[in-house]
Amino acid sequence: MTHPYRNVALAGAFNTAQARQLPGHTSLSIALEAARGVLKRTGCDRMAIDGVFGEMAYEVAYALGVGPVWTPMGGAAGGIVSILDAANAIAAGQCRCALLTAGGAGLFSAGAESTAPWTRPENEFVISSGMFTAMEFALIAQRHMAVYGTRPEHLAHVAATIRNQGSINPQATFSGKGPYTIEDVLASRMIADPFHLLDCSLNAEGGAALLLVDADMAADLALPPVWLLGGCVDHMGPSYRHPPSWDLRNGGNGEIPNGYVGRRAARKAFAMSGLSPADVDTCEFYDPFSFEIIRQFEAFEFCKEGEGGDFVMEMMGLDKRYPTTTDGGLLSFGHAGGTAQLLQRVVRGVEQIQGLCVSGQVEGAEVALCSNGGAGAMFNDVLLLGKDRP
Repeated sequence: MTHPYRNVALAGAFNTAQARQLPGHTSLSIALEAARGVLKRTGCDRMAIDGVFGEMAYEVAYALGVGPVWTPMGGAAGGIVSILDAANAIAAGQCRCALLTAGGAGLFSAGAESTAPWTRPENEFVISSGMFTAMEFALIAQRHMAVYGTRPEHLAHVAATIRNQGSINPQATFSGKGPYTIEDVLASRMIADPFHLLDCSLNAEGGAALLLVDADMAADLALPPVWLLGGCVDHMGPSYRHPPSWDLRNGGNGEIPNGYVGRRAARKAFAMSGLSPADVDTCEFYDPFSFEIIRQFEAFEFCKEGEGGDFVMEMMGLDKRYPTTTDGGLLSFGHAGGTAQLLQRVVRGVEQIQGLCVSGQVEGAEVALCSNGGAGAMFNDVLLLGKDRP
C-alpha cells in the first residue's frame, strides 16, 4: 500500500532571532520575517506558494501577496496540527507549496516581563481555583511520583540537560547561561511542587517557519528534502480549562489515560512508518516542564511505565542514545507563546536531518520524532520525520 505522505516533503525550516523581547516587532511582523527566511533558505519563489497554514494564515497570505491560496478553515491551528493539515492538502492535490509560519512578539509589557499571557487563562473553571499552567503540569508530575517513586533528581536531570544544550546554542534566548547541575535546579526556588524555577520553560519572543512541498517540487529546491514518515494528534478535551487528571479516560480509547496522552498518536505514527522507538536518532520533544520529557518517553513506549526517571538518567543527552530537545527547547531556546513554540520542535527535527543545526547536531541523524503539548494541557501530538522517502 502506498504511504499517504509519499508525495509530501519538508523542504526547509527557519527560526528568527529569539529573545526575551523583540522591540519593534509584532507577532505578524516576526512571523513574516520567518516566512521570508524559509523561502530564502530553500530557494523557493514566493509566488510558488499556493497554501498558507498556521497562526495568522490569512494575514500572512495577504501581507506576502500570494493569494489566492489554500488555507484551513479558521486558519489558526498551529504546530503539528497545521503540518498534518498542510500535508493532507498536498497529498490530496489541493496545493503544491505550503507555507507554515508563526510568531510571538510584543507579548510582554514593560515591568511585566516575567508574566506570560498564556499562563493564566481566564475562564470560570480555572481562575476560581487558582489554576495556572505550572500547577496543571505539576498535578501530572505529582501523580506519577506518588505511583512510581519518580524523584526530583530525575526531573532536575532533564532540566539541567536541556538547559545546558541551550547554553551552548548561540541562537538560544538563554545562550551562555549555564552550565547547570542537578543541584542548581533543586536549589532554585519552588514554583509549583515539584517544579523549581529551572524546571519551568522561559518566556520569550520569536518566530518560526516551515515549507512543505510536493515531491516533484522538492527536487528543484536548495536543500535535501525531509520526509514525513508518520504523524497523529491526541486530544482529551480543551486545554487549560479543566484540572488535568492523570486518570481521566474517555470513550473507545479508555485504556489510555490522560497521563499517557500521546500514546495512541505515537503508535499510529510508528505504524504508518514501519519504524519503532529503537529507530529514532533524535527526540525533539516538547518541554514546557522537565517532567513532561519523562512522561513522553513512557507514553511513546521508549520505556515501560514508571521507568522514565531512570531512563532519562541513562539514555538522554547529546552524548547518549537519545539526544533530546537538542537546541535547549522551551526551557532555554525560546517560548514565544501561541503556536510559535509548537512549530519549533519540528523546525529542529528538520534541521537535524538536513545537518543544519548550529549546535547539538546529531551526527548521521536520519529519523527524528517531534512532539507538541503534554498531559498538563490534555493533548500530545506526534510527528515522525526521516531522511528516506517512505
